[in-house]
Parts: sequence; C-alpha cells; structure tokens
Amino acid sequence: MPNTNRRKVVQSEPNSRRPGVCNTDFMTDIPDIKIDQLIDQYDVLLFDSYGVLAGSTGTFPGAVDLVNHLNDIQKPYFILTNDASALPETRSQKYAVFGLIVKADQIITSGSLLKSHFKAMGLNGTRCVVLGTEDSARYTEQAGGTVVGLNDHFDTIVIGDQSGFPFVEAVDAVMTSLFHRLDKGEHTNLIMPNPDLIYPEGDGFGMASASVGLIFEAALNLRYPERPELTFTRLGKPHPAIYEEAFSRSGTMKMAMIGDQLETDIKGAIDFGIDSVLVNTGITNADARNIPDALRPTYRMHSLEPGT
Repeated sequence: MPNTNRRKVVQSEPNSRRPGVCNTDFMTDIPDIKIDQLIDQYDVLLFDSYGVLAGSTGTFPGAVDLVNHLNDIQKPYFILTNDASALPETRSQKYAVFGLIVKADQIITSGSLLKSHFKAMGLNGTRCVVLGTEDSARYTEQAGGTVVGLNDHFDTIVIGDQSGFPFVEAVDAVMTSLFHRLDKGEHTNLIMPNPDLIYPEGDGFGMASASVGLIFEAALNLRYPERPELTFTRLGKPHPAIYEEAFSRSGTMKMAMIGDQLETDIKGAIDFGIDSVLVNTGITNADARNIPDALRPTYRMHSLEPGT
C-alpha cells in the first residue's frame, strides 16, 4: 500500500525493520509493476529525468507515448531532476525537441532549490563564483547571489554543473582562491545542488557535477585534515527539499518516485516516506545486482513501455 501520511523525518527506518519485510541484508524479491498499474494506483507520479525519460541524445523507449498519455488524461506528474545546468524553461524546450511535451512548472530541479537555501542561510547578496553553465549562474542570481568571475573575490562557491567552463583552469583558480581564504581564516560557503556522481550518456556514462565536488573535497581533506566540516552542502535527491517541493505542489503524499539510482531516487523516496519504483533503464540494473535492504524500492519496472 502507498504511504499517504506526511512525515517530517529525514531518515526513515530501514525496510528490514518494517512489518512484513524479511530482515535480511540483501533483497532480490522486489515485486514487478507496470506503468499502467502505477497510473491507476497513485495520485501523482514523480519521474527522474536522465536514465528514466531521456538521456543526452534522446528519449528512452515508451517515454514519449507515456508523457503524451499522461497529458491526455490530465494525470498529475512532475519531473524531479538533480540537474542544475538548465532552468525549467530551458529543460522544457529541450524535452520538446525530443518529443516530450512537459511544462516548465512540471519540472523541479536541484538548481531551483538554491533560492530557499540562500534564504534559509542568509546568503542573499553574497559574492558567488559559479562552476557550471549560464543557467547555473542564473539559478544563483535568482536565489539572490551576485555572480562574480573566476578570479574575483568571492564568499560562496556554487558547483552547478561539470560543463560550461574551462575545467582545469577554473578548478585551479577557484581552489587556489579557496585555500587562500581558508588560510586567512575567511569562511566560504560551499554549495552543490546536484549530488549525482555519474549519469547515463548514450551507451555509456558521464561524470556529473558531484564528481567535481569530490575533487575539491579530496583536496580540502588533504590540506586541512583537521577540518572535516569543509564539505559541500548538497541539495538534490536524496535530500528532502526536492520531495518537499513536489508535496507542496501536489498536496498529496500518494506519490510514487520512478528512478534509476538507488542512492538518490530510491533512498530519497524512502526517507521522505513515499513509495518508489526502480526502473531498469539507467544507472542501476535491478536484475544484475543485489540491493541492500535499506535501499529496497517498493517495486521494480523493466521499462516505461506498456505491458513491460
């Protein structure tokens, strides 16, 4: 049964402690479900983007027909993406090129979470160096930050994407300035909307923005081993803010998260208290690996195509 009670906890108890679930270290008996069953069973569907609906070069089988069908029957759905490289309006236009007709207000990105984070942390007006695309910088400006150049004085580092800037030169410049600030005892805000390390890229995989963050964090740990707090704040899945936004827009907890990554899509849904579906089209193959009980999805689905 879907979980319809809104919970304020960030960490949920592992599935192995839930009534009726076998208490073992690994579970492989995840029940299958079909997309038409999900449509009937839940009030709102939440989709990951990369690895579920589309990749960088096109859509996955069944995605276009599914979105068209959801639009035709006016079924509520949202796309929850950790991408912070494109504004919802930009992403909507890119989806349209692939044949996916999704409105901008149906797309919830990790970049859009910067606004509430800046407000909560009192960061409005801070000078921000942004590693990412033009839209990554626009997210930062919309949040209230003042975007500055790579070699300018800054108070905040925002890693918005792994592309859109000269990688080695930019990382060298920002890391050097960061070390100088820390050596002088100056506090610097470290923010990374997208916690993803990799993403599906054609027949392979690409490095995502959190991999850039790991470079900084490894260097910080090497130079300042006595300061374990020098890490980036991560905003997207599996953290609760993006699910909170979906709940705020939908007004219901009778939602199901459909994703391809255990550590982000599935864990985030479990922690938030909603059901989850692992689809076999992206990072994680539910048929090819054992799944830890704490990351066990409610269902698994082989593709978005009807009847599969």
